[in-house]
Amino acid sequence: MSNHDRLVRETEAHRQAFLSIPIIQRALRGNVSPREYVAFLGQAYQHVRQTVPLMMGMGYHLPERLRWMLPAVAEYIEEEIGHDQWILDDLHACGEDPERIRQAPPMRATELMIAYAHDGIARGNPVSFLGMVFVLEGVSVALATRAAGALQAALGLPKSAFRYLTSHGALDVDHVGFYQQLVDRLEEDEDRHVLIHAANRFYELYGDIFREIHAATSEGKLP
Repeated sequence: MSNHDRLVRETEAHRQAFLSIPIIQRALRGNVSPREYVAFLGQAYQHVRQTVPLMMGMGYHLPERLRWMLPAVAEYIEEEIGHDQWILDDLHACGEDPERIRQAPPMRATELMIAYAHDGIARGNPVSFLGMVFVLEGVSVALATRAAGALQAALGLPKSAFRYLTSHGALDVDHVGFYQQLVDRLEEDEDRHVLIHAANRFYELYGDIFREIHAATSEGKLP
């Protein structure tokens, strides 16, 4: 069994738990409020703006045995630059003030996911960041385009309010094959274990962001 096949198999239970979150189920049916969508974009901005710094940190902390990953990390960095601006543009199209979102602190769940990502790279094994990539890009491919279409129809927002979801989802279709080739080159059991462990944690942490968005918007406590 390839590393990628094992990763998919040993994270499937956490993936299904993530997909069963009520707000995720509602989003697929286009059944979320404009406030929930804006809150989602606000938290997406918080973690997407960290993607390039996280990848830079991953490259810096790679041990000698994993230095072959550097070209792939550099390619990811080049492709990810500017994605946070897409989100701010979407927020502007929703009638929000991008500067307010830029200055706002992250929600608790988002802050914890970001902190876990940085800690795994700096203190643990930088391969852990690939667990975050697996979760976020996998979710994008599975959900982004479907959810964007349903949400646009339900919310009556312009197409320009969904660039992050539609563009990110389309890009991540290409990323999946590249990612699979990357993780299949991992040779050490330690690295394989760290990757699977981190992916399961990121499913939980990312799911907590959606749970907190639902709670905050239900209570009128927008981030």
